[in-house]
Amino acid sequence: MASAKKRLDTLLVDRGLFPSRERAKGTIMAGLVRVDGKVMDKAGTRVSEDAVISVDEDPIPYVGRGGLKLEKALELFQVDVTGYTAVDIGASTGGFTDCLLKRGAKKVYAIDVGYGQLDWRLRQDTRVVVMERTNIRFVKPEDLGESCDIAVIDVAFISLTLVLPVARTLLKPGGKIIALIKPQFEAGREKVGRKGIVRDPMVHREVIQKIYDFIMGMGLKVRGLTHSPITGAGGNIEYLVYACDEDIEGAGAENVQEMIERVVEESHRV
Repeated sequence: MASAKKRLDTLLVDRGLFPSRERAKGTIMAGLVRVDGKVMDKAGTRVSEDAVISVDEDPIPYVGRGGLKLEKALELFQVDVTGYTAVDIGASTGGFTDCLLKRGAKKVYAIDVGYGQLDWRLRQDTRVVVMERTNIRFVKPEDLGESCDIAVIDVAFISLTLVLPVARTLLKPGGKIIALIKPQFEAGREKVGRKGIVRDPMVHREVIQKIYDFIMGMGLKVRGLTHSPITGAGGNIEYLVYACDEDIEGAGAENVQEMIERVVEESHRV
């Protein structure tokens, strides 16, 4: 009789190889998991519970794949968060929060509308203030009790145009924002393909331009733009934007349209 089958990510967690399905999924998608000697890169693949599974070195040093996205932004935009108090909007499993802490942040308010997603290690970290079942649209500065140095944003099923204004109210003067732009939640329905995938570079450019204009309309300055080093759900290409209200030496030299064109072109070559 054939043995039962399970999702690969679930089986990895059951065997104690990973603390969460999110961590397992990231490693699987990186092509570092072999089942009976064959590389598997889809977390939902059903495999035999008796299968021989091997895992190469895990390249993800964070509790979630999102940490890799923020890591790239912090390095590329040269943002040093040492000693910062931060707010992580859309914390989920805590990839962004973990990245901030590993880079020296003093405290992180981890906000998410969901419940029970944040990795247990972060829950036990005294530097993390867990704010679950919390809709960012209704968060006020007094809910935190202090102003933050930086806001990092990774939200789904909502446009950044509804989140950015709230994020700004939670920051000190001169505070910074790094936000993940997800085209599937910014483009019109008619421009989103099957299974919520946006592949058209033109739509990507339009979405980035929309967010750029919105940020400038808030009186902030866009100081950096790049594409995420890894794709999002379903393979969607995502982008990271860095904004603040301070003048930064050497920033802003590149033409906006040229910058957007360059970043989108780079993202489609990866």
